[in-house]
Amino acid sequence: MGTHPGTGTTPDTRTDATPGTGAPVGAGPDTAALRELAEALGAPPPPGLAAAAPEELALLARAVRTRRESHAAGLNDAAEAALKLVPALARGPVRRILFR
Repeated sequence: MGTHPGTGTTPDTRTDATPGTGAPVGAGPDTAALRELAEALGAPPPPGLAAAAPEELALLARAVRTRRESHAAGLNDAAEAALKLVPALARGPVRRILFR
């Protein structure tokens, strides 16, 4: 194994668990799994996640989506509970103002 010219480092030649395939480990720089995670995050994922396996990225994307949905539901419940503090006659207009 040689080094990259000028860097003194060896190339990353890790492969997956399937012998003889030579397939690289991780999701790579632009894969469906990374795009799915970016969509779930609403921002580009950190660069280090490109080394993760696609299955792990898909699991992380599902966890992020689930947490965001749970968080949104909690916020909606809190807003509805807060509206109970507003007099009944004003709730309709206040709801329209807050939740356009």
